[in-house]
Amino acid sequence: MNRSGAADPPYPDAESSRLKPLAVPIKPLVVGGETIPHNKRVRLDLPVARLPTGTQMSLPVTVINGKKPGPRLWLSAAIHGDELNGVDIIRRVAKALQPHRLSGSVIAVPVVNIFGLLEQSRYLPDRRDLNRSFPGSGRGSLASRLAFLFMKEVVSQCTHGVDLHTAALHRVNLPHVRADLENPATYTFAQAFGAPIMIHASHRDGSLRQAAAKRKIPTLLYEAGEALRFDADAIQVGVDGIYRVMAYLGMYAPPSSLPVPVTQESRQTRWARASRGGIWHRSTHLGEVVKQRQPLGFITDTFGDKPVQVRSPIAGVVISYGQNPLVNQGDALVHVAGVGEL
Repeated sequence: MNRSGAADPPYPDAESSRLKPLAVPIKPLVVGGETIPHNKRVRLDLPVARLPTGTQMSLPVTVINGKKPGPRLWLSAAIHGDELNGVDIIRRVAKALQPHRLSGSVIAVPVVNIFGLLEQSRYLPDRRDLNRSFPGSGRGSLASRLAFLFMKEVVSQCTHGVDLHTAALHRVNLPHVRADLENPATYTFAQAFGAPIMIHASHRDGSLRQAAAKRKIPTLLYEAGEALRFDADAIQVGVDGIYRVMAYLGMYAPPSSLPVPVTQESRQTRWARASRGGIWHRSTHLGEVVKQRQPLGFITDTFGDKPVQVRSPIAGVVISYGQNPLVNQGDALVHVAGVGEL
């Protein structure tokens, strides 16, 4: 549903959203010093740094340059090295795309934080968060250098971007998109993706999304599933969403079986937090519609005594929750997104 409550078309276009026609880059596509010909798929490894053993670590990139010119879309995943759903989303999309049917280009980077992936960790070896290190510097920390390389070789080449994430460790997310919904180009881009919920989210300092916004590149952050796990449903929603945005951009015809999305819009989210430490007994589930003050579960001591109810801070839809039953006072337990009048 759109802001007026009317049903949205399956794929918003530039005319219906009253936007200017999408810009088509005219410069040659050059990644890692290599010019990518039209109608070609090229696999590149961009050198990042050497490990203490001397082993060269490289950023794996697949560039699919279409037969015809058009928008350039980057797909990135595993900026946090333990967030894996996006890795498989990109694998499925990049493997299926046929250059002769593509207008424009797709730059696919399934693992940005290669160091974190190897360690099964959110962070880089120096414990820095890569998604707080953009746009980076060629002379900074390892995180800063990796962010700088990604901006230079990938983001600077593109007109649009989709960055794929999961919940942090010990949490799980309902599939949703986070974006600057106050920006008209980004708003229709988010609509086109067709996730169950699209959430207005301001830019965090040092994030990839903020760095891209400063270059006026519409960027979506897709959140779904949990760390260190593949979630088949979350992966499929992500694959479908990428096909929809490519259709919206006029880059690729979507599969005939692609379902028409039903998207809700949220401008407010709140966490229900633990008022005491103890054992958390959750009674809600992802996607559940809840009322304000509705019980979401309760906290007890180890014997199950002295239960304390945890209630929803707002009316809305449950988009995330913590999975660890051991909680401390103040821990985030259930995340609720307000979606219209509930």
